[in-house]
Amino acid sequence: MDLQNRYRDFLTRRAEIIAVAVQEQANAKKMASITGAAFPILADPDHTIATAYGVFNLLGDGAAAPAVFIINPSGQIVWQYIGQNSSDRPAPQTILDHLPDF
Repeated sequence: MDLQNRYRDFLTRRAEIIAVAVQEQANAKKMASITGAAFPILADPDHTIATAYGVFNLLGDGAAAPAVFIINPSGQIVWQYIGQNSSDRPAPQTILDHLPDF
């Protein structure tokens, strides 16, 4: 998992990674265990978060489109990337390059 491999780089930049999975808590925990993710994976079984961020069913597949949101300490989205298909994700370095200096 690319993000896991670069997790320390995010922490060094004072940024936290939080993954949101449109699934039950038990499945989100299982995903964390399988991937070895050290960052939090939150369950969003009712897709409340995915809907609020406008990525639920965006691709017409009943799932959340892969997306990255950089949110500053004031709660403002300062950069976003929304995938055009289920495997469209930015490289970790691309995300790091868009992190503001805090």
